[in-house]
Amino acid sequence: MKKNFIYLAPRILSILYLLFLAMFSLDVFGNGYGFWGTILGLFMHNIPTLILLVVVLIAWKHELVGAITFTLAGLLYIARLLITILTNPPPQWYMLSWAITIAGPAFLTGILFFLNWKRNRSI
Repeated sequence: MKKNFIYLAPRILSILYLLFLAMFSLDVFGNGYGFWGTILGLFMHNIPTLILLVVVLIAWKHELVGAITFTLAGLLYIARLLITILTNPPPQWYMLSWAITIAGPAFLTGILFFLNWKRNRSI
């Protein structure tokens, strides 16, 4: 099978997205937790990343899994963000831009996985 853009794009984007999410866990350094506290903090921060890593490994062969999971991950983040905004007075409306930054690539990855699944299904 020829590897074209629609095949490679969601896989590469999902790996870059996982690295982007893992980058947020680096704030655990420098907080004085000690060695084991830092290891625990890194693990706790990277639980969503590790879950999505398993999804990427499954989605490599089953694109529909990636399409559904990445779309749901984006929706879950937006829902959690809206709950945070509405329950912490006063609302910090600049936090809505975080939805574009974090949920946007998840939606794009989900759409690309879906397009690849649709293309493979029609062949």
